[in-house]
Amino acid sequence: MEFKHKSNPAKASKSAYICIASTASCWCISSSLHSDGGSEYPVVKVPGNINRQVNLFVFLQNDKKSPVQLSLSLPKTEDGGSLASPTSQSSVTGSQKLNRSSSSQHPAQRKLFVESQIGRSNFQKLLEPSLHQRPGFTPYRVFLGNVKDKLLKTQRRLELQLEDLPSEHDPREYYETTEQLLEPLTLCYESLHSCGSGILADGRLADLIRRVATFGMVLMKLDLRQEASRHSETLDAVTKYLDMGLYTEWDEEKKLEFFTRELKGKRPLIPLSIEVTSDVKEVLDTFRVAAELGSDSFGAYVISMASNASDVLAVELLQKDARLSVSGELGRPCPGGTLRVVPLFETVKDLRAAGSVIRKLLSIDWYREHIIKNHNGHQEVMVGYSDSGKDAGRFTAAWELYKAQEDVVAACKEYGIKVTLFHGRGGSIGRGGGPTYLAIQSQPPGSVMGTLRSTEQGEMVQAKFGLPQTAVRQLEIYTTAVLLATMNPPLPPREEKWRHVMEEISKASCNYYRSTVYENPDFLGYFQEATPQAELGFLNIGSRPTRRKASTGIGHLRAIPWLFAWTQTRFVLPAWLGVGSGLKDACDKGYQEDLKAMYKEWPFFQSTIDLIEMVVAKADIPIAKHYEEMLVSESRRALGSQLRSELQTTEKFVLIVSGHEKLSDNNRSLRRLIENRLPYLNPLNLLQVEILQRLRHDDDNHKLRDALLITINGIAAGMRNTG
Repeated sequence: MEFKHKSNPAKASKSAYICIASTASCWCISSSLHSDGGSEYPVVKVPGNINRQVNLFVFLQNDKKSPVQLSLSLPKTEDGGSLASPTSQSSVTGSQKLNRSSSSQHPAQRKLFVESQIGRSNFQKLLEPSLHQRPGFTPYRVFLGNVKDKLLKTQRRLELQLEDLPSEHDPREYYETTEQLLEPLTLCYESLHSCGSGILADGRLADLIRRVATFGMVLMKLDLRQEASRHSETLDAVTKYLDMGLYTEWDEEKKLEFFTRELKGKRPLIPLSIEVTSDVKEVLDTFRVAAELGSDSFGAYVISMASNASDVLAVELLQKDARLSVSGELGRPCPGGTLRVVPLFETVKDLRAAGSVIRKLLSIDWYREHIIKNHNGHQEVMVGYSDSGKDAGRFTAAWELYKAQEDVVAACKEYGIKVTLFHGRGGSIGRGGGPTYLAIQSQPPGSVMGTLRSTEQGEMVQAKFGLPQTAVRQLEIYTTAVLLATMNPPLPPREEKWRHVMEEISKASCNYYRSTVYENPDFLGYFQEATPQAELGFLNIGSRPTRRKASTGIGHLRAIPWLFAWTQTRFVLPAWLGVGSGLKDACDKGYQEDLKAMYKEWPFFQSTIDLIEMVVAKADIPIAKHYEEMLVSESRRALGSQLRSELQTTEKFVLIVSGHEKLSDNNRSLRRLIENRLPYLNPLNLLQVEILQRLRHDDDNHKLRDALLITINGIAAGMRNTG
């Protein structure tokens, strides 16, 4: 069939030539124009008995000489003729052409019959011309009807997998990869262009191709995340079953030797007959599912609380073992490659050892070759802001994170490996939150080399990406900051003395923070009484338990409830506790002028002080004191007085360092926003105190509980960066 452009016959040279042929015969369909510009329905002469599959060859008139073969099945009709399959959803059912018995029907009846056979495609408006221009034969709809069928079967198969129900495993019936879906769409795009219908190709079809290329078959890759201790428990069970002893009792060198030997081997380590506990089975099943779905579905495997090189190799071994067992079970290779393994250094102790761990990993020949071969010589390292801040206070955490990034970048540079730093930031300042541009611009030189990853908390996703215009603006900010940090890296400390000053501030700040939070016996009780920490569980919005282990101490409490609870009382304690003591100690030692120079010339230090200043501006001493007076027992109120004194000290010395007359003097729009929200926030806080007081004497009162949740949501909305 010569498929000519209807509005411009002169473009016939760009026609797409479509030949429909079978092994028994070959025929040609021609379409011509009336002199008045109307279209003439082509008459298709079909042999009376077609039992075989008909092949559709599409010849694009360009440099390609060979045809692209596409399949189209035409089942027989009652009279021995052929009819396009209903599943192909093609208008070539041709009730007026292929099925002669229906030729006497009214045109409207025939149209209804055809539509009942072919269904309605998502591509109908795109590919169908208007009614008076519609040809009698639409090959694109035939072709894309098959695409739609395969997509529906793919969707159904995934639904069955999610429900853990059996499904037929015939790769020809569904799409497995993005490339398989892109191939027919791209073919239609090129064919439309070749016959002068570029305006159709560059419309919704082009948009669909872009979406498929961007999101693929999985929409978005998911990161897997598990604590290092869970992997150790799993390997403990395996080595015990194999009579190799207990993995957790081995020293680091023995662990590395074991992993290197097993990773170089070609056999699975874990027997299929092994019997393990439910916790261990959960870990093994996670790796099995990841191997089945492949790297197209998942991004990185993040190891939280990582502290040693063996933590990374443990995941590499479990990945390898799962892929070997899954490949043998299904009889086919696992899709994609292995997931990239990302160690997450969270505590201050682990941050200080991060560079050494990366050096140890890259010194192992197998691991270095694995990174070069399977991950393009690219290592990803995640640093955690939440637990480091809860561990040692905001100022110390910021400084240790800065040094850890410098060390990791240097370690990778020594072995010629590229590095991407993954920042585990939260929404609040206590968890590394703050303005995106300033945060990226204050990173150590060389830590942003064209790539950067960062987490966004739930409430910040809504605030930053909830509206299309806001989302575009945020992406522009990220792009601009990364480009500038790459091409014009931030300045390092001008003098070595500045590093010494930072160490002095960090030491004094950390000592005050830990002596208050972890060593004062009254602090835990004060925290539980003065904040709605226990009642936050009623929200039922957390993705993880509030505690890592069944303990009442601060150490195992997760960072989100720790920060969120203090934000509710308007004290925002985790973001500033210890900072005032650290700055005061530095000023008492004669570093005041150095601090002012550091603020003016060192982006990292300036950003740190500005964020603390913003948090202190949000804090409200009278409101926090009201919580204490109404909810805290008298024996612990002395601690509250001490904490409020530290907040005033922090405010005083932050202003001395920044040179501002009052808080947020350099960000008047923020100060105005805070002041505008106070008439709404203050009543909510007073109401929350009253509800907490009543609820703690009547904890089964569901009406009070619902009222409390409303105040929690209201205060969180007013304070913005809460957790």
